[in-house]
Amino acid sequence: MITVKEVSSASDLKKFVRFPFSLYKGSPYWVPPIIKDELDTFDSTKNPVFKSADAHFLLAYKGTTIVGRVVAIINWIEVKDQNLSKMRFGWFDFIDDQKVSEALLSKVAEIGKQHQLSYMEGPVGFTNLDKVGVLTEGFDHIGTMITWYNHPYYESHLERLGFVKEKEYLENKFLFKNADPKNFERINELIKKRYQLRAVNFTKTSEVLPLADKMFDLFNSSYASLASFVPITEVQKEYFKKKYISFINPEYIKFVMDKDDNLVAFSIVMPSFSRALQKANGKLFPFGIFHLLKAKKHSKDVIFYLIGVDPEYQNKGVTAIIFNECHKTFTKKGILNCIRTPELEENTAIRQIWKHFSPVTHKRRKTFRKDL
Repeated sequence: MITVKEVSSASDLKKFVRFPFSLYKGSPYWVPPIIKDELDTFDSTKNPVFKSADAHFLLAYKGTTIVGRVVAIINWIEVKDQNLSKMRFGWFDFIDDQKVSEALLSKVAEIGKQHQLSYMEGPVGFTNLDKVGVLTEGFDHIGTMITWYNHPYYESHLERLGFVKEKEYLENKFLFKNADPKNFERINELIKKRYQLRAVNFTKTSEVLPLADKMFDLFNSSYASLASFVPITEVQKEYFKKKYISFINPEYIKFVMDKDDNLVAFSIVMPSFSRALQKANGKLFPFGIFHLLKAKKHSKDVIFYLIGVDPEYQNKGVTAIIFNECHKTFTKKGILNCIRTPELEENTAIRQIWKHFSPVTHKRRKTFRKDL
């Protein structure tokens, strides 16, 4: 018999966070989170998302053994301001037992119905900067610190429970040597002259922080038209600055400013921490922090985390400026592989940006929907 219990103590929340460590033990592809960071994400006193969202942390038990988990999420900005009557669910993991996945999602549906919501969708996080989607292709590729990994049986469980595809995301990678500078060096100079733009590079994190709010504002405006976008609030900006900026080499952050010092485009690239996180196995101390610092300094793989372009400058070639600056930095660093975060299949504009780099789609993932 499967029972589902809501987490009600700090020790239970630790069990919630630790469950995937047993589910994926020995997997060469799963990338574990840092346990403390995950606990902080779920702490309403530390994560400001809880000012506009409710979450229920659910554990499935078979007897006394934990066999699954899920977070049921209501993002009230989405529900009240955007009129999307959605019950979100995320951090969804379970053994290969249909009764377990059914019990967990039935509880999510029950919470959604209690709030008169119309449908449920997942796996998704609290916001658009969280992880997204069930992996449906590419199980033999290592994950990243900003994506969920899962066993191949997840998709079939959802389909048997009556869920249908809501959105599909593509993950692509390319060899850095595919980035022929001839494709953007000349255009870069033309675009800068035509629109009176300039590139801004950084050497210290302290130089980035004063401009971070502008970056989040531009992120909100440049992604607003995409399905399921929920804007980053003012309090969340501070949280994300603390959470993410320290992980990013300042040399990997590129801004484009206009003549009035308005930010018109940005890119954030991260070194790959996947192998370092596997070695850390959820713990920063005593040795995890050294693996992460080594990866930050020496990783030859990079992840394009975010690219944002002001809507007024989209389709005007501004990304050529970003790519030109990235190319110079990556050449110095000896980068070998460039990996992109999940991008909506429907986002054809982003695919146009990358077409000259001969990208390969190595993973696909989906979110699934079911009416309540």
